[in-house]
Amino acid sequence: MSEVSAQQVKALRDRTGAGMLACRDALSEADGDLERAVEILRTRGEAQAAKRAGEEALEGVIQSYVHAGNKIGVLVEVNCQTDFVARNQKFIEFARELALHIAAAAPLAVSEQDVPASDREREQRIATEQAADRPENVRERVVTGKLEKWLDEVVLLRQRHVNEDKHGGKTIEELRAALASETRENIVVRRFARFAVGG
Repeated sequence: MSEVSAQQVKALRDRTGAGMLACRDALSEADGDLERAVEILRTRGEAQAAKRAGEEALEGVIQSYVHAGNKIGVLVEVNCQTDFVARNQKFIEFARELALHIAAAAPLAVSEQDVPASDREREQRIATEQAADRPENVRERVVTGKLEKWLDEVVLLRQRHVNEDKHGGKTIEELRAALASETRENIVVRRFARFAVGG
């Protein structure tokens, strides 16, 4: 095991988002080889990801977006577990694109659990009325299908990102999960507020 420099540790931290001590230990074990140190961190990261999955995400960013013309504005809070990831460019880009998506898609809630019961009951009632003329054996499936489609439209994590070209039709949850996997941290879309002039 060789002695590692502060520059090597910084380079590895910038590349992986891992902690300073973990980077130093990985570089020491890899005899200063940056590529091998990345592999060591990735191997250890698998165990760390499982350990951190239950940890609370208390770091992060609040991202804002104001649409051209100043008629729509968004604030969104995205959390992670460490300040290193909170400063990571991919994490910041995710939060920025999420704010832009919220401005365009106007979701009602972050997750299904956050959808107000009154809205859910209203949609259930509408779907039941629309399916009234269907045969009884398919009516329940039709109502469930309509409710699921409505949830896909109003729940942020279930919505497909509005930038289809860049994200290939992935949902916000799929993008969040990919970022969590890449950073090996628990990433949480905590809350958002969307403002529209006159609405």
